[in-house]
Amino acid sequence: MIIDYNRLSGLQKVAILFSVLGESLALTLVTGLTKTEIRKIRASIREMESVSFSVKKRVIEEFYFSFVSEKFQSADDKDEPKRPFEFLETLTQEQLAALLAAEEPKIVAVILAQVPAERRMKVMDRMQPEDKGRVLIEMGNLKNVPLEAVVNIATDLKEKSHFLPRTVEFSRGGGKDIAEILGEMAPADEEKYFEAIHRESPELAKEIQKYHLTFENIFEYFPDNLLRDIMNSVELDTVALALKGMPEEMEKRVLDNLPQKKQAMYEPVEGSIAKREVDGARKELVKTARQMEKDGVFKLADFIEGGDMVE
Repeated sequence: MIIDYNRLSGLQKVAILFSVLGESLALTLVTGLTKTEIRKIRASIREMESVSFSVKKRVIEEFYFSFVSEKFQSADDKDEPKRPFEFLETLTQEQLAALLAAEEPKIVAVILAQVPAERRMKVMDRMQPEDKGRVLIEMGNLKNVPLEAVVNIATDLKEKSHFLPRTVEFSRGGGKDIAEILGEMAPADEEKYFEAIHRESPELAKEIQKYHLTFENIFEYFPDNLLRDIMNSVELDTVALALKGMPEEMEKRVLDNLPQKKQAMYEPVEGSIAKREVDGARKELVKTARQMEKDGVFKLADFIEGGDMVE
């Protein structure tokens, strides 16, 4: 008859420990036993049938973790961390995923049990379905993991975390980064590359539009109050230069939103002007608008939905 580990009594487990280690060594570990208890252990050893290696291994592991856990709990070590998993709070989501990528499901389960649900799901979303299932099963059995094993896991992973690349300044690109790059280009190049992206990847272009602000957008998307704040934040000469060549109705709208004193001082730019100067003035207005967005005055995405005004 095969002995089932889960059906073993405490006496039987001690008997297996004695049979594996020998009575002398076992008595140095299990102290305080009376002569009667030792006789019962000896009798249990004689009565037990053959025990498989896997059962013996589990018994030894249980006693080992029990011993070291007791030692850990009774030790008065002021340097021992009260929160062994506190280091997880300093890791970015990228770092946490990288830390757990090569770990076995039981280790992953222990760690995921320590982090908020939102972070937990982001890690699990990266897993293969079969790995995710194994981790979920392990999470359901964590109560069986001894304290010392948990602390050892925390210590080991904390050490490994020191070798993770620092990703605080790391970016994976995306619509926002592309919009910033386009914004630094000359207007002609900005338009050319954006149109090329729109042809090749309409979805990416739609994402870029949430962050991509052009001089024309200021008139297309923004209400009068925002237009007024932008125009009043730059020099009047810059406004006049930026409006060079723009339709008369746009120029009138800007003037209508300027204070009366500035309206009286405004003089349109006459004659031929180098295109780069006009482009520079328009870039200055766009830069001002972008800074206002960074300051929280508005959010461009709130005005845009696929390039149209949101009603």
